[in-house]
Amino acid sequence: MTKWLCLALGLLAAPAAAQDMLDFQAPSGNIFCLMIAGPDGGARCDMRELTPSFKTPPADCDLDYGSFFWIGATGPAYPACAGDTVMNPRAPVLDYGQSVKLGKVTCSAEKTGVTCKNAEGHGFTLSRAKQKVF
Repeated sequence: MTKWLCLALGLLAAPAAAQDMLDFQAPSGNIFCLMIAGPDGGARCDMRELTPSFKTPPADCDLDYGSFFWIGATGPAYPACAGDTVMNPRAPVLDYGQSVKLGKVTCSAEKTGVTCKNAEGHGFTLSRAKQKVF
């Protein structure tokens, strides 16, 4: 439970300066992401509709699971356990073929889905049909 609580608290305690965080949504309006700069930063993306690839939550997850994904500045990506959302209907659209980088994480929107990865090459690719961490 500690890992999941830290993720939620980390997002709540994120810096407020515009250059320290940004959000966007995919052109489909199905995937929303929040990126946070800094050593504890990264990117979290939430999905409205999906056929979940990750169905079984960890034993210490008492919240929603399978439609939220996190990639930190370092380390592997994983499906997150969360009781909140980063879905912001007013977030700017990241057009297909475009990328945005904040800190050590880069996110790209393609017609096949949204991919976010860190400088170590870890990340995730999300689409309505399939979600993959790498």
